[in-house]
Amino acid sequence: MLRVVIIDDEKKARHALRQMIEISCPTVSVLSEADGVETGLEAISKYKPDVILLDIKMKDGSGFDLVKKLMNVDSKIIFVTAYHEFAVKAFKFSAIDYLLKPVDPDDLAFALKKAEESINKEKNNKYLESLLENFAGTAKQMKKIVLKTATSIFILNISDILYCRSDGNYTEFHCSDGRKPLVSRPIGEYEEMLTEYNFIRTHHSYLINLAHANRFDKNDGGAVLMSNGESTPVSARKKDVLLDALNKL
Repeated sequence: MLRVVIIDDEKKARHALRQMIEISCPTVSVLSEADGVETGLEAISKYKPDVILLDIKMKDGSGFDLVKKLMNVDSKIIFVTAYHEFAVKAFKFSAIDYLLKPVDPDDLAFALKKAEESINKEKNNKYLESLLENFAGTAKQMKKIVLKTATSIFILNISDILYCRSDGNYTEFHCSDGRKPLVSRPIGEYEEMLTEYNFIRTHHSYLINLAHANRFDKNDGGAVLMSNGESTPVSARKKDVLLDALNKL
């Protein structure tokens, strides 16, 4: 149901629009009427309509004055006026349509249908954007990594990796389920790969997942206590980098 507010300082004009809508537009509901800028703003604020049927020349100002005062309102505007010379200005105010009095019922129905299609399109676009954002977030959270060791191929959820430890040109992965696959690739390659997933290099030999960091102890050079109870060292030159990352969590 399309929700409409009619704003016009002529009672007969408001009544005529309401009658046309009741007869020709069964999916449109008139929520309220107003006779000027101030009363119109009150009605819009109260009812938050989908569409505003708006006169231009009114006793306490113009329809353009009202539009300028609208804050955080997504209503579609259809100007309804006896003055054709304001059409260009109306569309500069992003009007959906511009109807001349006396209003033709078919023109009114068409304008309201156009407004409804515009609203539905925007809703669909917002839904798709939200869906894509959620999908991207889920994909990032559930991202997997494939590790090839001398004897096996491990497929791990990145979120299950506690930390990586360097052993020369090898990297040992410590996982939440206790697995420790050893891969013949240097830790620097995995640092580049995992940084976007909230991993941080805290030591020449350690790359930790901040999601599994439980506590940072500053004593004795510094160490991070991981969620499995293990302690990973923090080098002096990495301490500030770690603190900065923790402050951003």
